[in-house]
Amino acid sequence: MIFLSFCLFLFLFTLIGSLSVLKKKNTSHDYLLANQEIKPWLASISAIATSNSGYMFIGQIGFTYVYGLQSVWLMFGLIFGDFISSLFVHKRLRKKSEELKVFSYSNLVSKWHGKNYKYVQLFGGIIILIFLSTYAAAQLNAGSKSMHILFGLDYRLGAIIGGIIVLLYCFSGGIRASIWTDAAQSLVMIIAMFLMVIFGIKELGGFTIFINQLYSISPDYMKWFPSTNFSEFFFAPYMFILGWFFSGVGVIGQPHVMVRFMTLDNSKNIPKTRIYYYTWYILFYSLTILAAFVAKLLIPETENIDPELALPTLALNLLPEFFVGLVLAGIFAATMSTADSQILACTSSITNDLLSNKKNNYLFNKLVTLIVTVFVVTIAINDDKNVFNLVLMSWSTLACCFSPLLIVNSLNHKVSEFLSIMMMVIPLITLLLWRYYGLNDFIYEVAPGIISGILTFLIFKLFKKNITV
Repeated sequence: MIFLSFCLFLFLFTLIGSLSVLKKKNTSHDYLLANQEIKPWLASISAIATSNSGYMFIGQIGFTYVYGLQSVWLMFGLIFGDFISSLFVHKRLRKKSEELKVFSYSNLVSKWHGKNYKYVQLFGGIIILIFLSTYAAAQLNAGSKSMHILFGLDYRLGAIIGGIIVLLYCFSGGIRASIWTDAAQSLVMIIAMFLMVIFGIKELGGFTIFINQLYSISPDYMKWFPSTNFSEFFFAPYMFILGWFFSGVGVIGQPHVMVRFMTLDNSKNIPKTRIYYYTWYILFYSLTILAAFVAKLLIPETENIDPELALPTLALNLLPEFFVGLVLAGIFAATMSTADSQILACTSSITNDLLSNKKNNYLFNKLVTLIVTVFVVTIAINDDKNVFNLVLMSWSTLACCFSPLLIVNSLNHKVSEFLSIMMMVIPLITLLLWRYYGLNDFIYEVAPGIISGILTFLIFKLFKKNITV
């Protein structure tokens, strides 16, 4: 029954994306930017789903399950950092994308002030292709892992199925299909998590007993701050929060997320979009933390428990089989909702940044999507465990390479092409050195990466009074 329910809901999610064919136009503008006519509520939910859904259902719940209350600071840092950067980036980004008539994120960054910085576009395109394709492979691999453990299917089969489904609805409606699917799985999953939290607390005997049992798990589980090698320094907790704050700022460096705001119907709707976005974000994140707490109490940690599978295991323990299939389909769709966005971002990067597809041929874009999908699935089925380590590396690299430059551009500071390149390369070097020397215990690598990019601009400005376009 669970498997049949899973297949049914997965089919429905796919059908929703495929129905976007009814609104599609056979143009690159529609395929890559949905003709810039997406409504605020839809763009905001899709942006959250693309940025966080797989991470929320697998990574965040697993982290909270193991480490406890300190995960609240991840939520605070990510959302607050994201909010601050949105105040001066998102509206300008939407305006510029329409004004410059660009289809790719890297192309937008390189043409921000009117001139075409070809080397910025090329370097940005290469970074996007390398790290987003790997990121997408990890998403398909994660979905495949869930299917393998829960249904006993061959590990590679899940990645292949995911790739076929992604290709099906991307071909049907491009970015619009991706956005519609994002919204559908996000709405279903937030309802499912709400029900699991309510039923779970009821199963435990009520809210008071729920809280008391959490405090009885261990002395550290309900502490606000983690213990680190640097705990002797009074500022360690603040470094922990600051690191995740910059990770939130780094959302503006994620092409597959920011393209959602480029698809918005009007830049004047950014304030309305922001309200939808952060309301949904806070609710979504809060429910994942509560669901992880419930899972911790109902599914005690043992050697046989994989924390990353806490949510599906909780569903198996609390819900009827029909709804368990719904939750599992939602989780699988969540990994695909990120993967499809990344595949389309890679497509845009190849056709607009690396190959200079000046005519923006619609069929050529679809051909590249096919090639990228095959490449991503090939990486995923190789089952390389290092791919999962590269997920964090991918997020960090994109955040560090693009965020400083986008911040400076949004504040209307004109920079030369050479300085633009330096503001991408120096953060990348900083990130690699920080990771190599194992300094993430002190502060998350995105923080020094973004700060080094901003400092690069300030130092150049100090020593060269006239920074020309």
